Amino acid sequence: MAEFKIKPLGDRVVVKPMEPEEKTKGGIIIPDTAKEKPQEGKVVAVGKGRIDDEGKHIKMEVKVDDVVLYGKYAGTEVTVDNETYMILREEDILGIVVK
Repeated sequence: MAEFKIKPLGDRVVVKPMEPEEKTKGGIIIPDTAKEKPQEGKVVAVGKGRIDDEGKHIKMEVKVDDVVLYGKYAGTEVTVDNETYMILREEDILGIVVK
């Protein structure tokens, strides 16, 4: 994989949102205007971690290629090479999806 063009700082994570479902389980097609903002994505880059009040380095719990869940209004949306990404603090990540 080529090096990603954004290097997150501190406890920040870059996530590629997953596309929302096009159809419901019953087969109804969902129009773009009714789709919810995705809250699940794949981690594409992570920072080095944060420094606590005592100067100790706290390592990141998430890593590249983890699939994570994050808050609906968390982070900042950015576009790089016509692709949309979210930049989040690690604390905005609710959990890692375990396969």
